[in-house]
Amino acid sequence: MFDSFLSILTALWQQDFAILQNPSSAAMIYFCLILFIWLESAFIPAAPLPCDSVVILAGSLAAANVISYPVIVTGLIMAAAIGSQLAFIQGRWLHKFPMIQTWINAVPKNRLQTVDNLLSKHGLLALFVARFIPVVRPLLPLMMGLRMKQVRRFHYFAWISAIIWILLLTGFGYSLSFLPERISKIVTMVLMAAPVITLALAIGSFLSSYFIKKYRKRLY
Repeated sequence: MFDSFLSILTALWQQDFAILQNPSSAAMIYFCLILFIWLESAFIPAAPLPCDSVVILAGSLAAANVISYPVIVTGLIMAAAIGSQLAFIQGRWLHKFPMIQTWINAVPKNRLQTVDNLLSKHGLLALFVARFIPVVRPLLPLMMGLRMKQVRRFHYFAWISAIIWILLLTGFGYSLSFLPERISKIVTMVLMAAPVITLALAIGSFLSSYFIKKYRKRLY
């Protein structure tokens, strides 16, 4: 089971359609894709997962008849919406779980500022914007759970934003099938690597800023 899981993860990253087109792999492909979206939508430590790219890849796989488009879209929408709801619940229980507060403290300050701006300017509609920003995707629902009292409206917007996000990105992934195979593969690989690179740069910037300030304090 675990070997099959690793095999599919590797095949998804390398876009090895020879492995992915095996009929026996379909169930594991659904599981991996849905698990990625659920984890990254619900838990801040899962932020390095390239979930925007995974959703696009799901559309490409559906276009190649590796998986069913209606099935994967339904599964990804449920994973994204339920993940956001779980993040919201974590915000509600924040004072009971010091570990969650530790996760928030580890988030770069510029990301926290982005969340505050989204909350103050756009409110619940910010959920849709947050879907396209790594780290902010699970962080915004968590902060809403900490500050908001309109629980019903949150759940409504969580589902609406999940539906729009998944349909847009899977539709884009599906449209890549009309490009030449080499170009389509390069575009997908770039999209998968971009969120990880962006997050690494943000963390590197945060750590360098922290150590520079600490060094300056020692000098003075």
